[in-house]
Amino acid sequence: MMEEEKEEEEEEAWLQLRPTEPLPAQCCGGGCKPCVFDTYYQELTWWEKARAKKDKSLLWRKKEEHRVSELSLETFQAFSISAVEPLTNDTCQIRFELPGNEQLGLSPGQHLILRGTVDGLEIQRAYTPISHRNSEGYFEVLIKCYETGLMSQYVKSWKVGDTAFWRGPFGGFPYRPNQYGELLMLAAGTGLAPMLPILKEITDNEEDETFVTLVGCFKTFKGIYLKPFLQDQARYWNVRTFFVLSQEASLDELPWSYQEKTHLGRLSQALVQELVSSCRRKPFALVCGPSEFVRDMALCLQATGLTKESYFLF
Repeated sequence: MMEEEKEEEEEEAWLQLRPTEPLPAQCCGGGCKPCVFDTYYQELTWWEKARAKKDKSLLWRKKEEHRVSELSLETFQAFSISAVEPLTNDTCQIRFELPGNEQLGLSPGQHLILRGTVDGLEIQRAYTPISHRNSEGYFEVLIKCYETGLMSQYVKSWKVGDTAFWRGPFGGFPYRPNQYGELLMLAAGTGLAPMLPILKEITDNEEDETFVTLVGCFKTFKGIYLKPFLQDQARYWNVRTFFVLSQEASLDELPWSYQEKTHLGRLSQALVQELVSSCRRKPFALVCGPSEFVRDMALCLQATGLTKESYFLF
């Protein structure tokens, strides 16, 4: 009897520590990042894991470990460049240091603003970190350099040890595990960037059963970014990857492992319809790329019967 009473008391103690779910009225609906519900779901996950292990100290320890870098929406903060890796002839992956084991702590798909100076002229551009939000001690961005771009001139001058100035975060896609049956990601070029943290968020969570169909549009096979990462993600049971190459002459010139999942030409209305129809569950589409690509894909998705509530444009 005493043992039962002890278990009941212990259960009641855990229930008192359970985070309180916010009321709908507590969310302003303005797309805040993090939203009060984002914070609640994160704290609930910590509580469930601590309860399963019957270790209350995990609640406080996790909060101490989860240190987030002090970004600012208004003020540019300095970050040191620790690595510059060319991916193609015009695109590179840059790694920036975070103090200690701090995390950038962005929500999936959020972007930062980079400030640069060229010939005395201050310029600013938005970039989405491709590293996982829980990466400790660093964050990474994918940057494409254009021959005549002012920011490109600034980025091309970077070397390890240099300092760059960022502020944010802004925007983002409010994703929650199992919120959608399937995500159809349509990305052109560096429009791949906001898709990667969302994809990693899904594959890192064993309880997230969301299907993902990722479609990357590039000019050539050589120009596809982060092939090893994408191949690794495609090994998960719930992930498919497809590629659309606009300037390749023949599928026979591609490695055999890519031939069946590559289409030559452009991402047309017919191909979008085929992709939507092949989804294993009703898809919610994410679109990112040049403005013309985003506009065209929105029209294509509408033509397949998806409403504006069924897709998100970065």
